[in-house]
This record gives sequence, structure tokens and C-alpha cells, in this order.
Amino acid sequence: MDRHEREGRALEAARLTRELAERGVVAVALPWVDNSGVVRAKSVPIDRLEHAAAWGVGASPVFDAFTPDDTIVAGRYAGGPVGDLRLIPDLTRLTELAAQPGWAWAPVDRYTQGGDLHPQDARGVVRRAVAHLAEERLTAKAAIEIEWVVGRDGDDFAPATRGPAYGYTRVVEKSDYLVELLTALRHQGVRVEQIHPEYAPGQFELSVTAEDPLGAADTSVLVRETIRAVTDRHGMRVSFSPMVIAGGTGSGGHIHLSLWRDGRNLHSGGDGPCGLSATAGAFAAGILEHLPGLLAVGAASVASYLRLVPGAWSAPFQACGHENRETALRLVTGSAGEEERAANLEVKVLDLSANPYLCVAGLLFAGLAGVRAGATLSGLVDVDPNSLSQDDRDRLGIARLPASLTDATDAFEADAMLTDAFGTELAATIVDVRRAEIARFAAATDEEIAAGLRWAF
Repeated sequence: MDRHEREGRALEAARLTRELAERGVVAVALPWVDNSGVVRAKSVPIDRLEHAAAWGVGASPVFDAFTPDDTIVAGRYAGGPVGDLRLIPDLTRLTELAAQPGWAWAPVDRYTQGGDLHPQDARGVVRRAVAHLAEERLTAKAAIEIEWVVGRDGDDFAPATRGPAYGYTRVVEKSDYLVELLTALRHQGVRVEQIHPEYAPGQFELSVTAEDPLGAADTSVLVRETIRAVTDRHGMRVSFSPMVIAGGTGSGGHIHLSLWRDGRNLHSGGDGPCGLSATAGAFAAGILEHLPGLLAVGAASVASYLRLVPGAWSAPFQACGHENRETALRLVTGSAGEEERAANLEVKVLDLSANPYLCVAGLLFAGLAGVRAGATLSGLVDVDPNSLSQDDRDRLGIARLPASLTDATDAFEADAMLTDAFGTELAATIVDVRRAEIARFAAATDEEIAAGLRWAF
């Protein structure tokens, strides 16, 4: 970052500071997401935003080595007390927070003191994946679904709703809560497409409009923290954990992706299954091939594998299907007449223990590897894979995805494409942090895992 860029950032921050101060903003939160999927933050008073925008705010690189329970891992490239980074707020995403009066929010990029992007900066990894797509004249749109449960205050979980799964009763019970949430998101510029009760007790889901990959990851963090703030204001507690009660129904964080070239959605109007173009089919095939290793990034907690079990609509099989919610990849075509806008690929095995930036980047890297290899998508699966015999699954090439974080981490470490794409330092730290969480819960029961991570995310 040179002097000219710093001066330009300072001028823009000064302008924004005046506007925000006039509206009563007194502090700006500067969040980032660590390798365990936890949102960490520093903050500055509004009159320090100009300096922060130009020169950053100091932060230790140790946060790369945090586990969900705040244990610090002595990793190969992170975890020690030495060193410092600079948190540089992205002023294009500076947002006044409707559910936190007096506060604004701006996600940060993490730089070294010498002005270089930190090799473990997650937003930078997304930008790099997007740049690789552009080399093939491709762009992508993405959206991350948010599932959460609301409980009564306390360490144990007791659902804060009584209504049935998907029941309108829940909307009646929590109508003021949902109105405040939607109002806050609208004031913050988030375009919500739908919100509804989900299956598990106290569970809701919210979907937003697709946008560029970095914007989609930013928005997912903003939405989650807005849900957290509104939930707290209503005297409840929120969990985004994959599983709050062992044996229950988990919460996911499905990602929708579509690939575009020259303004055309490549998931529609092609000669492949469900209208996929050859490029979009290769993109899907690439994701499917690398999905076992991607789970170490996108289903990043030991609690994730309490959710990823057959028969729970969590799609734990390495397969693709048209509108099949029990295959890991679901081809969404949309209603007749809107396919060109609506067609996309949903990746269903992911959850909100993931760092959304790393998750989006990993999917783009994997899909692009498929495009460059000219991969082809195997036959679509039109039944629940769990209803098939093992012999039939073997014949159709349907494999069970990793059933534990250990297996997923092993698959990630063995996937040279993924580890090369993430870079030596980041890939090693992901493995180090995952191994530490695995060791932490090695002797734990399912109930102890669910309880230990219930409020971590």
C-alpha cells in the first residue's frame, strides 16, 4: 500500500466520518473471521476511523491459531506471541448498524506492517480466487443461507419458540423479533429474499440476494451479527452451531453459486443436465471431486459431523441431483420462465462453523480446477442415496463424504490442489487448528460436543 493510496483512503474516511458522526455513530467495529469460523473484532472511536483507514489498527497474528473454545494452537505458521498485523477497514462496506445504535461496522483486510497482504487473510484469498476466475473470462455470484436457533438465556439450550416445524405459530410467537430483524437488515442495505421457521425447535432460516463472492461472504457476517444483536435485545440467546442438541436437527449454511460469462448465467440454456453449459457442468464436477477436502473448510467443527448423517436432509453423499436435497450438490433451475436469472448450484453440506470467506474461496478454486480440467458431471441422482443399497451406490459412484472432522482434515491435507490454492501457511494452519479441535473432543460424547460448541459460533 503506497502513500498515494493511504492519502486517498484517509480523505474518504474523513468524509464518511462526518456523515456517520452527524447520525450519532460513535464507534466502528472492525471484524474479521478466524480459521475456526469465529468472528473476532477490534473497534475504534469514530474520530479514529481516518487514521485506521490509512494506517490500520494493530492486531496479533495469533488469532489465526484460535480454536472455537479460544485455545491458542502452537501451529507451524501461527500461534506465537511475536509479530503484528494492521487491520485495514474496507470503506466500501462501511455500514451503520441499525441493531447497535451508535455503532458502524467495516470488515477488515489484514496487512503486515510492511504493507503486504497477510498470507492468511481470508478476504484476500477470495479476491485471489475471483482473479483466477477472471483469467477464464468468468465471474461468479454467491449467496449464503443463514440458519439459526433462538433459545432462552442460559448455557443449556431451551428453545424460545413452542410452535411446530415450519409452523406459522412461530411467526406469531416471534413476530416483533422478526420484524425488528428485517427492518435492521433493510436499513443496512441487505436484500432479504425470504425468512421462515425451520425444522428444529427454535430454528429459523434467512436467504439473501446473490452478489459477488466477496460481498456474499461479507454480507453473511453482517447478517449473522445483526441476528445476534436483535436476538440479544429480545432477551434470547442465538446459536449458529451445526448442532445444539445431540441427536437433534442441525443448522446449515448452504452456499448458492452461479457462474457467469459476458452477462450470461452458465447454469441455464446449455446442453447439459438441467440446462447447464459445459463450463458450468465442469465447475460443478470440480466442486464434487474436491468436496471431501473442502469439508475441512466448510464443515469445520467436530459438531458438523453430528449433523452430517444419512437421513437427516444434510446431504452427506458425494453426489449431485436436480432439486435433490439429500445430495451434496443440488441443481436449482428455478420456475419456468426465470431460469436465466434463478438457476444456480447449491452446496448443501456446509454449515456456519466455517469461515465464509475460506468456504467461498475453496468452492471457487475447486470449481475452477474442474473447468480447467474439462471435467464432466456424472449422472444425476434422483433418489435419496441413503435409500440405495451399498452395491447400488458403488455402481453409481456415490461415495459417503467424510464422517468426521478427522477424515475431512486428512482429505484436505491430501488434496494438493486445495492446499496449493490456499497457500502453504494458511493450509497448514487450517490443519493445525482442526487437529487441535479433534484432540480437544477426542474422548467427548456427542452430548458433550454439542454442549461444548453450542455458543461458539
